[in-house]
Amino acid sequence: MNYGPLPTVDVAAVPVDGFVLDVREDDEWAAGHVDGALHIPMSGFVARFGELTAAAEDGRRVYVMCRVGGRSAQVTQYLVQQGIDAVNIDGGMLAWDGAGRPMVADSGNPAFVA
Repeated sequence: MNYGPLPTVDVAAVPVDGFVLDVREDDEWAAGHVDGALHIPMSGFVARFGELTAAAEDGRRVYVMCRVGGRSAQVTQYLVQQGIDAVNIDGGMLAWDGAGRPMVADSGNPAFVA
């Protein structure tokens, strides 16, 4: 079944209060992430899918993020197939950081993209 081109947005198009889903692994997340994002690593995504559906139950668009956009593209495709309004953030955290969008780190140290 072909779902057409994957919906993608530029980091500048992600609203400040947008619902960001980060699918990177724990070490990448700890180094730096979008404040308020939901973290579900791609490696355990299907098992934790219910966490996303509970968080997105109001029908909000889900902005899916990884380091450069590959893993998030796969998760976005899965979400779209499940009927969820999801878009892949083009360029991932590297583009987010490059655009000067705010990030936080678990350690309290300056955030960076691992």
